[in-house]
Amino acid sequence: MAFISLSPELKHRSFTGVENKFITKYMPALDPAAVKVYLYGLYISQSGGQLTVEDLAAGLGMTCEQAISCFEYLDEFELVKITSRTPFEVTYLEAENISGTPKKYKPEKYADFARNVQSVIKGRMISPNEYREYFYLMEEYGFEQSALLMIVNYCVNLKGDDIRLQYIKKVAKSFAAEGATTAKKVDEKLAQFTSSTPSLVKIFSASGISRRPGIEDDGLYKKWTEGLGFTDDAIIAAAKFFKAKNIERIDEALEELYRNKKFDVKEIEFYCKNKNSVHAATTEIARSLGVYMQSAAPYIENYVTVWCDMGFAIDTLKKISSYCFLHGRKSFEDMDAFVKGLYEKGIIDQKAVDSYIEMVNAEEEFIKKTLEKCGLTRKVIPSDREFLSRWRAWNFSDDMILKAAELSAGKNNPVAYMNGVLSSWKAEGTFSPDKIENSVHVPATRGEKLVDRAVIERHYAALRQIAEDRAEKIQRKALADEQYGKLHKEINSLNIKLAFAESRADGSDGKIAEQIADAEKRADERLHALGINKDDFIPRYSCKICGDTGYDADGKPCRCLKKFIEQYKTT
Repeated sequence: MAFISLSPELKHRSFTGVENKFITKYMPALDPAAVKVYLYGLYISQSGGQLTVEDLAAGLGMTCEQAISCFEYLDEFELVKITSRTPFEVTYLEAENISGTPKKYKPEKYADFARNVQSVIKGRMISPNEYREYFYLMEEYGFEQSALLMIVNYCVNLKGDDIRLQYIKKVAKSFAAEGATTAKKVDEKLAQFTSSTPSLVKIFSASGISRRPGIEDDGLYKKWTEGLGFTDDAIIAAAKFFKAKNIERIDEALEELYRNKKFDVKEIEFYCKNKNSVHAATTEIARSLGVYMQSAAPYIENYVTVWCDMGFAIDTLKKISSYCFLHGRKSFEDMDAFVKGLYEKGIIDQKAVDSYIEMVNAEEEFIKKTLEKCGLTRKVIPSDREFLSRWRAWNFSDDMILKAAELSAGKNNPVAYMNGVLSSWKAEGTFSPDKIENSVHVPATRGEKLVDRAVIERHYAALRQIAEDRAEKIQRKALADEQYGKLHKEINSLNIKLAFAESRADGSDGKIAEQIADAEKRADERLHALGINKDDFIPRYSCKICGDTGYDADGKPCRCLKKFIEQYKTT
């Protein structure tokens, strides 16, 4: 029969949960009053009560000071953490070990250490439990006695004679994490900290931080200077312009500046002074695009700040956003693609952008006029722009293009028919209206069936559509995958950063190129896992020579066209 059992009535009553680790390891060694405080505190926290430390003390028949002293005692065992003194607040922590009682150490082994550490901490008497914690650090972390004494001495010099055990343990564990457990290594680490102390004092003074720098601050300082690449003056400027009043806020500010590539004092000043205007501009751009933003921060960091770093002015970006909305680019991602296109063309300042937009608008109007001549009333689509670019590359004037449009009116696929007409004129050297023949058809020998141009163009339009639809469908499937979609955006973002780094010539382009290569490798691996071939993103036309247009780069009939005509005439 079990040594202890519960009556049926007791099983149905409420309980306060206590960790077995507390019962097996700590309770036998703790002061009885501390055990009472610990258990009563658990009861309060688990019952949902809103009692104060004064209520706890009254419930246990002790003074408030005695209750707080017990919590401080428990804090030294790392069973609780005092998170606030006014008002007094405590957080219960998980017990450190799974089973067993606290280790017992032979006092005589550490007799010299015990005498020396008490001579260092002169402001209070060291309790047996605190000695046990020092012994634990030496046994479990491998500290030399002299090394731990050096750490205690450093903490006392920093915080005063009434230094708490919790702080000493925190510092000691940070040293152990870096392998500094011998007197030599502790001395080296303290010497490194001492070399950075004047800089930290200057930074703290400029930021209005009244306390003295600690060893944990030295770790952040190394991160800022060695890891992120900021100078002392830049750190002070960041603290000033971000109004950072504590070390954590300075760290956040420098992280933000690092992400936005602002390292120089003037860059930091300009960034901070324009931060509000960038935020306002992002809101206005979102409004222009018709985009709802729950938070502007990701749009500022991933888009607007990047565009500004490219050299685009805020007013220019606002104008571009209005243009994008009117032309169906109604998202930040779509506008980003348009802005990148401008950047690649070297179109950045307001005047150049205005001229480009004016030119594009004029081109759009001409395409609409051409479509009307063809008898079409639909909107302009990307392939219309591609056809116009090709026709102009063939050296046709607007008058010749409009004449071809007139001849194409009434055809089943008038734009494709136009392409064939202009291709024939190019092959014949016909570049002026007075040389245009009245009929347009593919020549045939006497007695053979003439092949109507519309038949040819319908054939090739269908081939192109099949290839392009297939490629687009495959790409949409890939981008619909959350993991690949994120990698695709990451690669686009890194390509922008690479272009900016190459223009700055600061030597960071090599690292970014490596990041791009790594992202592309991961993207390829993801595509492989999805069973998708990246080459399928590009339309696979049935004829590699003409790209399913019927005419080669010189405008001459492709051999696939001749083959189609022969087959058509025999059917």
